[in-house]
Amino acid sequence: MKQTRLNIITKTENYPIIIGSNLTSSVSKIFKLNSINFDKCLIVVDRNIPKKFILNIKRSLKNKSIFIFYFNASEKNKNINSVNKILEILLNKNFSRNDIVISLGGGITGDVSGFAASLFKRGLKFVNIPTTLLAQVDSSIGGKTGVNSKYGKNLIGSFYQPSLVLSDIQFLKSLSKREIICGYGEILKHSLIDNKKIFNFLSKNLKKILSLSSPFIEKTIYESCKIKKKIVEKDEKETALRKILNFGHTFGHAYEASLGYSHKLNHGEAVILGIKTALNFSLRENMLSKSEYNLIINHIDNSGLSSSIKKYFSIKDLNKILSFMIKDKKNNSEKINLVLLKKIGKPIFNKQYSKKKLGLFMKKILTN
Repeated sequence: MKQTRLNIITKTENYPIIIGSNLTSSVSKIFKLNSINFDKCLIVVDRNIPKKFILNIKRSLKNKSIFIFYFNASEKNKNINSVNKILEILLNKNFSRNDIVISLGGGITGDVSGFAASLFKRGLKFVNIPTTLLAQVDSSIGGKTGVNSKYGKNLIGSFYQPSLVLSDIQFLKSLSKREIICGYGEILKHSLIDNKKIFNFLSKNLKKILSLSSPFIEKTIYESCKIKKKIVEKDEKETALRKILNFGHTFGHAYEASLGYSHKLNHGEAVILGIKTALNFSLRENMLSKSEYNLIINHIDNSGLSSSIKKYFSIKDLNKILSFMIKDKKNNSEKINLVLLKKIGKPIFNKQYSKKKLGLFMKKILTN
């Protein structure tokens, strides 16, 4: 497959996203073409990555000094202790700011690696090779890095743009159906907040996309990245427009945290539940029409994304969910900031609601 390229241009960094197949076999060539020079590299590897991809990269970089840190990627390990382990290697091996950290894994691996890279000597080069559909269309783009704490998700972190993102389609073939569906949730989110034309493309080609059929999966990744590129370039530090990317996330992050980041509900699934909750609230607030609501919900049901909040929570969990929503990093008052939807392609952000109002809404969902 022919490689496609998107260039992200922000105030702090200009970098390419390269989408293609078998990119890991030509990492050295790609680095050279993009002027990424170094002597030492630390590859932070999710332990679930098939060994053949790691070997491909090592062979391609055989003239470099390579160190590997194997990481058990999970929300529970997305913490400051994992960052410290990476920093310890960089310090012990005397890395300079001209050397490089490479993330080889999903969004968790990328967030932890990128955060460590941003801290070491106030920043060294960082390359992200996202291996999940979710990471390829979302977390690898835009420079958000960070870790979780007992107080909530991603409350400790930095904005630190990578020097390069390589999205190799071959990784997706090793993913479970659950992981593909989770990634698709973010793709759907991008279409809902920006572009009904893309939503219609997704609806028409849903089965082909979920089965990773070419060229549909490549076009889907490209178009989804293009939406996020447009938003990030306008608002790198999330002061205004970039907040729309949090559609479904305020609810979703609270669901994850309330379950202690367990395997019962992964990030993608939590965001899908969050999107459904935000759609429901948009409908109840008379922002979203019933016809548009039904159109989106039917699409979610047809994709296999559908699930019910009551599968994971009951009324006894309400206060815990609300407490995490209040602690969300996007809030700047005692009220809870939400991104809602007026219609497909027309999000509304900076809408603030009291804990009491959202509590009554959530109570109805959990008891009906």
